Amino acid sequence: MTSRPDTPLLDTVVTPDDLRKLDKSQLRQLSDELRAEMIDAVGTTGGHLGSGLGVVELTTAIHYVFNTPEDRLVWDVGHQCYPHKILTGRRDRIRTLRQGGGLSGFTKRAESEYDPFGAAHSSTSISAALGFAMANKMQGRPGRGIAVIGDGAMSAGMAYEAMNNAEQAGNRLVVILNDNDMSIAPPVGGLSAYLARMVSSSEYLGLRSMASKIARKLSRRVWSGLEKAEEYTRGMVTGGTLFEELGFYYVGPIDGHNLDHLIPVLENVRDSEQGPVLIHVVTKKGKGYAPAENSADKYHGVAKFDVVTGEQKKSSGGPPAYQNVFGETLAKLANDDPRICAITAAMPSGTGVDKFAKAHPDKAFDVGIAEQHGVTFAAGLAAEGMRPFAAIYSTFLQRAYDQVVHDVAIQNLPVRFAIDRAGLVGADGCTHAGSFDITYLATLPNFVVMAAADEAELAHMTYTAAEHDDGPIAFRYPRGSGTGVEIPEKLEKLEIGKGRIVREGTKVAILSLGARLEEAKKAADQLEAKGLSTTVADMRFAKPLDTDLIEKLMRSHEVVVTIEEGAIGGLGAHVLTFASDEGLTDTGLKIRTMRLPDIFQDQDDPAKQYDEAGLNAPHIVDTVLGALRHNSAGVEEARA
Repeated sequence: MTSRPDTPLLDTVVTPDDLRKLDKSQLRQLSDELRAEMIDAVGTTGGHLGSGLGVVELTTAIHYVFNTPEDRLVWDVGHQCYPHKILTGRRDRIRTLRQGGGLSGFTKRAESEYDPFGAAHSSTSISAALGFAMANKMQGRPGRGIAVIGDGAMSAGMAYEAMNNAEQAGNRLVVILNDNDMSIAPPVGGLSAYLARMVSSSEYLGLRSMASKIARKLSRRVWSGLEKAEEYTRGMVTGGTLFEELGFYYVGPIDGHNLDHLIPVLENVRDSEQGPVLIHVVTKKGKGYAPAENSADKYHGVAKFDVVTGEQKKSSGGPPAYQNVFGETLAKLANDDPRICAITAAMPSGTGVDKFAKAHPDKAFDVGIAEQHGVTFAAGLAAEGMRPFAAIYSTFLQRAYDQVVHDVAIQNLPVRFAIDRAGLVGADGCTHAGSFDITYLATLPNFVVMAAADEAELAHMTYTAAEHDDGPIAFRYPRGSGTGVEIPEKLEKLEIGKGRIVREGTKVAILSLGARLEEAKKAADQLEAKGLSTTVADMRFAKPLDTDLIEKLMRSHEVVVTIEEGAIGGLGAHVLTFASDEGLTDTGLKIRTMRLPDIFQDQDDPAKQYDEAGLNAPHIVDTVLGALRHNSAGVEEARA
């Protein structure tokens, strides 16, 4: 790693108040220093790089022109907020990004008054900014809502729902469309910058207002016609007709890296009574850092890297990532089954669908940030006889729960849900943790819910799901690499609702669901060393339960412990309900359920997160000993 970058001007800026004391002519230097500081920081910690590099000038300009934090600045998703954090009093901690006890990789209300709204899922910014704007308006307080939303986030319906409801906010709402990928903008240059300044200027808006007042004295039809004519004339020149139709005054497109273009337009909008306003800004992901600019994904998410070369710190190899096991398995299955297709919501590489798409490009669909549409699209495919796999992160599938219930479960359509990022996810923290899917899916009639203990089990479950045409089926798997087990060439179609015994004992039974199986086996070893004969069962299914296996183990063991990487309401709750219904608890059987704690856990190393959650082998041992009401010394004495 190199030494820290030289940042003499940035060193004088702790908060936006300091930034606003600078002369406009100094902002270019400040932006260059801010970019260098961000590159160096992310090189140290890893994280989201390209998106933040693309908004360095925009971040500088917003904080320079608007009165943050009184003007509430809401970043959509928030993965581009690192420059914002540096400028808002958190530079001294910027090299703790995404680390345990450090700064969040997203905006977070508890972290700073400059983060008025927490975000890590997409397309929420306009709704939130509208809320801030209207609250201030109703309470007679100054303060705007400013939403910065990317073109990708504009693919989600929620953004348009918010815009369609924004008219009452007037000039208190400013939406900045950060267009860095979709190429929805006409060519950006001197002419477009001139037009943007002109249509946002007080002179133009004053003439427009006066003309509107005169036109209103004419008949409604003539007035409406003139108003539409002006709107469409501007729309044809600038490209903003859609946004005008939604009730916004459109300004742009402008070069988001040219401060001489940005600052005057933002100042015009700030001082105007016109609104709500949408400012269309064109930026480039990875701007100012050649390795990011030249990368296919613009270094969207990176590991620690060498700042000079851009080379990322590679892992030392090892087992394949779970998402790749899924994608490659599905691609092989589709070679022999033309009905198999895959849907992802803007996460092809994150879900492994990119592997499938490479082999079967005509059967892979990236619907953008539109999980609701993706699920119902899959339901339509299933209704017509296809075998669709909706590959969606657990935390993102929450956004489509209504569609899962009404469009899939009620109609009993065989949509296959490949649920990635099940359990805790490390540096992305609570916003991306897959804590709730067992609970929210296993409550639904008609659903089958599986959890893979390792990569071989994931391959078997992918095949099982492909062959399951009787209704919806889901299988969950964690983030990261597998355990190193060999994946059989010939896959097994699992019997629905049947678990497997991994090792047999007589006194303690551990019922494991999913990737805690290795910890369950370690715990069994430790319990055996204490004289406690232990059975370990891989339940495989949260729904339907293997009730025969559960009853057998409950009738033959003194202690039964369930363990899962999910919140309350999952496997443990279903096992307890079954035991209660069948009267299996009436004989003095000791049942304990181990699950994620009822908190939102902050980012940290995954092993530390599971230690904090109490779901590692020592915790299983302590749970068993606690159920037996003696400590390890007592067990040793009992053996003697």
